[in-house]
Amino acid sequence: MIKDLIRKNIRELTPYSCARDEFNGVAKVFLDANENYKSYSQFNYNRYPDPHCTLLRKELEKKLNLPFDKTVIGNGSDELIDNLIRSFCEPKEDKIAIMNPTYGAYKVFADINDIETISINYKKSFEIDFELLKKTINEESNLKLLFICSPNNPTGRAEEIETIEKILNIFNGVVIVDEAYAEFSDKESSVNLIDKYDNLVVLKTLSKCFAAAGIRSGIMIANSEIVSVINKMKAPYNVSSSTQLEALKILENSDEIYKQRDEVKKRREEYFNLFKPLDIVKKIYESDANFLLMEVNDSTELCKKLQKKKIIIRNRSKDLYLNNCVRITIGSEEECLSVYNAIKEIQNETK
Repeated sequence: MIKDLIRKNIRELTPYSCARDEFNGVAKVFLDANENYKSYSQFNYNRYPDPHCTLLRKELEKKLNLPFDKTVIGNGSDELIDNLIRSFCEPKEDKIAIMNPTYGAYKVFADINDIETISINYKKSFEIDFELLKKTINEESNLKLLFICSPNNPTGRAEEIETIEKILNIFNGVVIVDEAYAEFSDKESSVNLIDKYDNLVVLKTLSKCFAAAGIRSGIMIANSEIVSVINKMKAPYNVSSSTQLEALKILENSDEIYKQRDEVKKRREEYFNLFKPLDIVKKIYESDANFLLMEVNDSTELCKKLQKKKIIIRNRSKDLYLNNCVRITIGSEEECLSVYNAIKEIQNETK
């Protein structure tokens, strides 16, 4: 089934290969890739990086229980999103579907690749409208990919694994579950469904919980056929040696990172209760992510006044259902208090 969904030119693509792909063992002399023989760094950056991110993927299996043979590393999840769209969708013919409101990059990459985006709106409660979903699936021809962000950005809501499974059973295309914020949620990961559904792709990242946004390291987990396709069409050395080395160092500290993650979750609840009584705040939404979404009296005015105090939060008022809503990341205790005190000052100024 998956083979039929892949673009014909990608199916028939002869991937770029290097001499090291044809060699097994430990080489002593490297004269195949026209590299500079001298390194000016202790990390041998004169050599091209491992195109398969072998050591990193082994460590991800060890530390995060992500199966080695089912993972692909990307230059951020954005690269993986782009590659998935390019692998499955024929420009001007095929379509992707997104659950609206959601992460804006899905549509941006579809637009770049000249692919139409179909929006399937959530209910105002941010729950999936299954009647609308089924209707869209039945009526839209050439619908290849369905993106679900869980926990969702910007709403913070995570889907139950049973909900994801229900979608997998009604959609014959590829369901892509973006779990960038999953470590902050208590919901079960969709990775646990990978062996059961060939049309499931799960995206993860080291950018959020693992505090590595600066190294750009995204992770795709999928069945062997989809993994093979993405490996075939991705750039030959898409993930730098420095990214791979830094990611390995970060994973060594996973126990400490999970402790800090628990602190963020605790602080999220504390600040939910702290912000809620403010007059300027009309509503705060429950969150499974590392941020809070809240409706305020005037989101644009609030953001401008906070910027004057050198504080930046995200105005989400242009998104569906989110008029006058702002998104505030859960930072350090000092940062969160700074935002709270600043908003309280702004509230008092307007009285």
